[in-house]
Amino acid sequence: MLLPAKDEVARQLRRYRAWERVMLASPGDRAVRATFEDSGYTLCVLMGKRCAREAADAAERYLRSSLGSYQREQGGRPHGSGAARRAPPWERRPRAGRP
Repeated sequence: MLLPAKDEVARQLRRYRAWERVMLASPGDRAVRATFEDSGYTLCVLMGKRCAREAADAAERYLRSSLGSYQREQGGRPHGSGAARRAPPWERRPRAGRP
């Protein structure tokens, strides 16, 4: 599993938290909200998560842990996708009503 550099994760997490505070102070400011959402998206891409809160939590866990313990926590899979494995065509059963 490829993991980002801890320095970059720390920098993006600080940026996300800073914009979160600014956005909470002025929730009606569209420019602030857009920048906050951009910082969340960057953190999502960096940590391989779909939700900014999950990405921030994952970044905090990653920064607190060693590389080996973080990989074990993620189950050795790339970013814990949770997607089920699809069987190869020769293992699939035909659907009802189809030849």
